[in-house]
Formats: sequence, C-alpha cells, structure tokens
Amino acid sequence: AGKRKRGALPPGKGKRARSDPAAAEAAAEAAPQEYSIPPPVSQGKWKNKERVLIFSSRGINFRTRHLMQDLRTLMPHSKADTKMDRKDQLFVINEVCEMKNCNKCIFFEAKKKQDLYMWLSNTPQGPSAKFLVQNVHTLAELKMTGNCLRGSRPLLSFDPIFDKEPHYALLKELFIQIFSTPQYHPKSQPFVDHVFTFTVTDERIWFRNYQIIEEDASLVEIGPRFVLNLIKIFQGSFGGPTLYENPHYQSPNMHRRLIRLSVAAKFREKQHVKEVQKIKKTGSKVLIKEDPTEVVFETPAEEKPVEIQLVKPESKPIVKDKKKLRKIQRKKQKKLFRTE
Repeated sequence: AGKRKRGALPPGKGKRARSDPAAAEAAAEAAPQEYSIPPPVSQGKWKNKERVLIFSSRGINFRTRHLMQDLRTLMPHSKADTKMDRKDQLFVINEVCEMKNCNKCIFFEAKKKQDLYMWLSNTPQGPSAKFLVQNVHTLAELKMTGNCLRGSRPLLSFDPIFDKEPHYALLKELFIQIFSTPQYHPKSQPFVDHVFTFTVTDERIWFRNYQIIEEDASLVEIGPRFVLNLIKIFQGSFGGPTLYENPHYQSPNMHRRLIRLSVAAKFREKQHVKEVQKIKKTGSKVLIKEDPTEVVFETPAEEKPVEIQLVKPESKPIVKDKKKLRKIQRKKQKKLFRTE
C-alpha cells in the first residue's frame, strides 16, 4: 500500500459539494423525526463555590459527634477539621477557615460536658449567630425510617415568620447560604429527594429533614433533628457588635437553678404542712360541757379497812430443784470416771 500524502483525502472520498438549502430542508422533512436527548445536569459549570467547615471543640459527647458527622454526610460541600482546644479564642476559627479555603463555618462548642452551643458564621466578614442546641436526634436512631441519595441537593422550606421579622430574615439568608448545596458541585448528585425544614415554634427554630416519596409526594423523616434556641446575632465573625439579643433566652445554668429552687420549695411546703399537723394534734382540745345526768348511776365503792403489819413476815424456805441437783451429781461422777 502506498503512503498517503499529507493533506490528501482517502481514496473514494472527494470534497463535499455545497448543498442547496432548499434540498437540505426537503431531505430533513423526508427523514423520520428524531428526539434530541439533553445533556446531564451535572455537566454544568460550578460557579457558586460555597464551602462549609464543620468541626467542634474538645469535650463533646457521642451524640454531638454523631450529629456533626450526619451534617457532613448530608452536605457534600462541607469540610472537616480536627477539634479545637478550649483555651483558644474563637477568632482563631477565621484563620482555620482561610487555611481550609472555606467561607462558611458551623462550629459546635461544648461546655460543662452537657451544654451544646452552635455557631453559624460567614467568615471572615460576618455576620455570625450563636444558638443553644437542644433535643438532638441523629440519623442512626430507629425513629428515622426515611432514606435519600447521598450527595443529593435539598429543598429548603422556611416558616412564614422568617419573612416578617428582620432578625429571622437575616438568619434565613444565613441558613440558605450554609445548608443549600451549590449547583453543579462535583460531589453532589443532580437529584432533589429530601427537604430541610426550618420552623419557628415556642421562640425556637426546629430543624427537620424529610424524604420526598415519589409515589404520593408524602414526607418521611430521615434525620437528624434538633432545636436551635437563638442567643445572639453578631455583626462580625465570632464576635463584634451585637445586632440582636433574644429576650426569651434562658441559660442552662439558670434553668437548672430554677428546677432546684422549685424542688426545694416543694420540700419546704411539705415540712410546713407536717409542722401544722403536729401543732393541731398537740393543741388544746375542745372542752365539752359537763352533763348533770352523768353522775346519776354512779355508786360509791366500799372502803376497805387499812391493815398495818408491824411484824416482819417469815421468809419462805428456799426449795432447790431436785433435777438440777441430779444433773450436777451425774457430771461429777463422769469426771471422776474419766480421771480414773
């Protein structure tokens, strides 16, 4: 076979003739109709590069650790880091986020090994919000029967109160930027099969995660679930001027103190009731008037003459028990017999 020259076309294939547009339209009409399949959604360009750093301080319990791991699982745009020392100031977190190339942060702070606080922050400019986390339930519990695709993008559902109050409007924007997975994220899936709901009840924000069932569009809870009690909103990241302070917030220390005081008040009340009952029992009884007819049938008893004995009575003879004497004699005989 001879070598093909550079720029030469293979044999049997010449230059294409310029086709007539009218003839091309006629050929397209004569050809069978074909449906074009759109490209997959994941082939788009990732523009909104939100990255969330999720980590905690030292001293958290197992339930907090599982909650933190569940949030990392549900949020493919999140990153992890080692636990922060308690002695470090919170401003250090801004530097950690900068090193991890993250512009949002969820930080769990544990105090007294029983109180859990959550910080949501937009680093490094702010704002940031501090919450007290209550009623934590994780994905691994048997109550959560739902399931969703890992890495799928969630829908965010908010209570209508979030559009009425200014501090709730600020929190809504913060929740949207932190919990919503960016479109076309490399680790995300192009499906929407679960919902994050934020509901305001009893001056607290209730977080729930539900699966969307395709058959009848019903919802099944997946988890995790927790309640956020807002403490303060700061202008900066992990500090700065206070934008809002919750007047309904009650610290866990004060709550435990009120419980102890209520128990002590109940105990004091019981003691007071017992003392009143004792006083009633020992108090003077109600005097009943004398009945004049009560003495009618009383007969005086006969008086017996009093005899005074001047002579000392004779002592009674002491009678020894014969059985005991016999036993003593037998014991003595046995001892003599043994010695012989």
